[in-house]
Amino acid sequence: MPIKSKIRTIPDHPKKGIMFRDITTLLKDAVGFRLVIDDFTQNFIKEGLKFDYIVGIESRGFIIGGALAYTLGKGFVPIRKPGKLPGKTISQEYKLEYGTDKIEIHKDAISKGIKVLIVDDLLATGGTALAAAALVEKLGGVVAGMAFIVNLPDIGGYKKLKAKGYKIYSQTEFEGD
Repeated sequence: MPIKSKIRTIPDHPKKGIMFRDITTLLKDAVGFRLVIDDFTQNFIKEGLKFDYIVGIESRGFIIGGALAYTLGKGFVPIRKPGKLPGKTISQEYKLEYGTDKIEIHKDAISKGIKVLIVDDLLATGGTALAAAALVEKLGGVVAGMAFIVNLPDIGGYKKLKAKGYKIYSQTEFEGD
């Protein structure tokens, strides 16, 4: 698939043994970026997935989610690192390989019953996506689906999200870490 061929792999980043899947090479390629957004757009129209907003996870989820919100005529809601949103927020902590991190959403971003599509660039452990879903659900929203450019199935995030009942769409996969 052309999308996969436009993603660069950087060995030993951020630590030895990790094969980092870098989508910046895909995003800077006008045809590649268009393929990403067109594929997501056509998939969600074809599937008939019903949702009100696209929720993008900082930071690459903003790039993809913003463009996708435009093509689908939906609003966009950002999920950010702590201290970046100006209004009142709620937060969700999640586990990293070594320690924890936290993400936040505005308290008034999503109302009860609102359906959302969560978008990010890559699905690895699933920690960030699960934290984003928890934020949406704390506000009374419903996760209609999740979308990723890259799935790394060997790391286990896909299985975790599926076990929670989330509908997942990814454009390409890479084996290994």
